[in-house]
Amino acid sequence: MTDQDDIKKAEAAFIEEGRLLFAKECEFVAGAATLDMLPDLPLNEIAFAGRSNVGKSSLINALTNRNTLARTSNTPGRTQQINFFELGGRMSLVDLPGHGYAKASKTKIQAWTDLVNTYLKGRAKLRRVCLLIDSRHGLKDVDRELMSMLDVAAVNYQIILTKTDKSNPDELKSVIEKTENELSKRPAAHPEVFLTSSMKGIGIETLRAELASLAE
Repeated sequence: MTDQDDIKKAEAAFIEEGRLLFAKECEFVAGAATLDMLPDLPLNEIAFAGRSNVGKSSLINALTNRNTLARTSNTPGRTQQINFFELGGRMSLVDLPGHGYAKASKTKIQAWTDLVNTYLKGRAKLRRVCLLIDSRHGLKDVDRELMSMLDVAAVNYQIILTKTDKSNPDELKSVIEKTENELSKRPAAHPEVFLTSSMKGIGIETLRAELASLAE
């Protein structure tokens, strides 16, 4: 067996581990709209963050092979609490409220923002934040604000570009290069940018495998 065969075998095992984990039962366990509602859970957590309507719920549904685990909506700002899901008794998936826009009062938006920031800064079992970015638009200032907060809190995060099937190839290449350049200057950022499309299934297998490596 050649070195190349060994590499392919290891890659296949890596992908299979992710497939097996995300094929397991995934159940909603808690929702927190206020700080005192945040649950004390024993499993490692992976949180999903992103601007409103970036495709966060669609990605969670695609990863878990379910259509309705996380609610999707064409109306930005519909997720108004932190939702916790248990995956196969080995990991918690955490769906955070979309940032950057919501049809709600400034007081309510500030309350959501404080809730999310407190969660991200103080969660002992949080292993990674997947920060979703629309591949057609790239990083925005509201994303950079969250990234800076995560850098200061030393919370590891990874950029997931969504909706890549809808991006022009040249524009996508430019977005990837600009994103990687910014990440190289940020201390808590994972260097690899993941490319995904929930609609086409692009990148889903690889992302499953990456996240499975962080499970209990």
